[in-house]
Amino acid sequence: MSTQTEPPETDDETESTPEAEPESPGDRRRAEKAARAAEREREEAEAEPDLGEDAVTLKVFRYDPEVEAKAEPRFDTFQIPFEKGMTVLDALIAARDTYDSSLTFRHSCRQAVCGSDALFINGRQRLGCQTQIADLDGDVVRVEPLPHQDVVKDLVVDMEHFYDQMEAVEPYFQTDETPDDELEEQFQTPENREKIKMSTRCIWCGACMSSCNIAAGEEYLGPAAINKAYRFAMDDREGEEMKEHRMELIEQENGVWRCQTQFSCTEVCPKDIPLTEHIQELKREAVKSNLKFW
Repeated sequence: MSTQTEPPETDDETESTPEAEPESPGDRRRAEKAARAAEREREEAEAEPDLGEDAVTLKVFRYDPEVEAKAEPRFDTFQIPFEKGMTVLDALIAARDTYDSSLTFRHSCRQAVCGSDALFINGRQRLGCQTQIADLDGDVVRVEPLPHQDVVKDLVVDMEHFYDQMEAVEPYFQTDETPDDELEEQFQTPENREKIKMSTRCIWCGACMSSCNIAAGEEYLGPAAINKAYRFAMDDREGEEMKEHRMELIEQENGVWRCQTQFSCTEVCPKDIPLTEHIQELKREAVKSNLKFW
């Protein structure tokens, strides 16, 4: 009978590994610095917009009198991914939200109704929200604040003088007579409504005033204010006495007679108001009201 012998038992062998040398403070600092650099590269790569095949080159006027390093006017350039239907206002918002949160400009309704985003775009007064980038000529969209206005910051101008000129013509309805019944409407004929229709479209954007070389002197009432006076002076519901009062307001030295009929205000009006035509009609009314027959 054969017997099977088991191999002799042996002690388990334990592999020994050399102990890692302790990390020096210099090594730790270098490792942390490399990790931070890698994290920054990752964040920058994620933040970098995909410009795609087309990109908008936006050249924007910058000025901030409250910051010494930015008190000297300059232009900053931004590359913005282009999308179909993009407006200049869209591009400005993208530049502010993506690159520089300090970029300052006015905007509100984005529907060409509030008039707050009137800008000097590619050498012409325009509404940022109304101006399609695809319709502009050239490879660069140049955006500046409205000329002939004091710049507050970047693309924001001081509108106080503009509002003072508008207020000077009393831009609100004033009637000589009201219906006996307080609930009765004060009717206007369709013909009279049609006559003043275009003048009512003014959105107080200031584009016309900015385009007028005469208004740059800050004395001329300007096309916007005179158009507002036209809107009420030609409204039959105010009556002859009130019309005479309004004509006195605009016949002054800095009123309608300062207009040199350059048509620049009409050309830049975003609501297509025939401003120069309205001013000329008020001139004719002023002449007729001062005619005397003996």
